[in-house]
Amino acid sequence: MSSALQMTALGLTLLSTLFLLLATCTDCWMVNADDSLEVSHKCRGLWRECVTNMQDGVRTCDQYDSILADHPVKIVVTRTLMITADLLAGLALATLILGLDCVKFLKEDPCVKLRMCYGAGAILGIGSILGLVGSVWYAVDVYVERAMLVSHNIFLGVHYDFGWSCWLGMAGSTGCFVASVLLTCCLH
Repeated sequence: MSSALQMTALGLTLLSTLFLLLATCTDCWMVNADDSLEVSHKCRGLWRECVTNMQDGVRTCDQYDSILADHPVKIVVTRTLMITADLLAGLALATLILGLDCVKFLKEDPCVKLRMCYGAGAILGIGSILGLVGSVWYAVDVYVERAMLVSHNIFLGVHYDFGWSCWLGMAGSTGCFVASVLLTCCLH
């Protein structure tokens, strides 16, 4: 039972960490939601903004000026939270792998290996909360921005919705949280 639970937590942690890394690196946190006569598909991410021509498929991306430039708060906070969540998920993954029963590292001391699994679960829990806060912060800010424009009857020709990177960040954070619960609460 313990080995099956550890393997389940490992698989979930691996997949969730991959989702978090992809969410942080990809550039479709906000996507244009106008589907009227759009000839291009616009995505905004944490690092750049990309436009894809729908007719010929040509994609061009504009990098943001600098990491240290004056960016909106939602980008700075989301970057910070997602990078921290990525680092914590990676650390938890390495700790979990070393704490698995099937790994020969510290095979003679099962109590230390169990504590490593608990520690990995705690680290994953913290990382999942940070990733979820970052993803939800960005999504709420996109929603509030759109609601403010609508309430003031301002139409700029395009409005943005949550992109797949935002959903991927939420899914990765949720997966890390579930793996954290498996490792800290169910592993006895």
